[in-house]
Amino acid sequence: MIQEVRSYFDAEKFESTIFITAGIIAFITAFWFWFKVKDSLYTGIAFPLLIIALIQLVVGSSIYFRSPNDTTRVENYITNDKTKINEVEIPRMNTVMKNFVLYRYVEIILILAGLFLIFFFSGNEFVKGIGIGLTIQSALMLIFDFFAEKRGAEYLTYLNNLV
Repeated sequence: MIQEVRSYFDAEKFESTIFITAGIIAFITAFWFWFKVKDSLYTGIAFPLLIIALIQLVVGSSIYFRSPNDTTRVENYITNDKTKINEVEIPRMNTVMKNFVLYRYVEIILILAGLFLIFFFSGNEFVKGIGIGLTIQSALMLIFDFFAEKRGAEYLTYLNNLV
């Protein structure tokens, strides 16, 4: 029983390192574009790279550092008080799963906004760059969240089978 909990939170921690790495790469790339490339298109790309990189760094770090405590907390629920699974962990995961739906819609809207900027402002290199950066980062976030949501659904099914 406990192995499923460890597997879930270990996978969360692993994906958060990928999330953090993507944020660091985007952050460095944004600054490279601003200070070395200094081209209007690349300056535009830099803005959404940097903004979404900050989100990736904050969210990735919080998940990374929270996961060991979450593992211990849920293991204690299973070992010492299974009622907490139904009272605390399942409601928490239901909220997480609802949030994934919201994130998906936001990410799709941002991808569409980015594509709109690319195609309808193709004459303005700076705005086109914002569209490119927004599309890339939002698509990356959508991919990360797809796997996190799938993993969360499997974990929630496991929890529901415990009670």
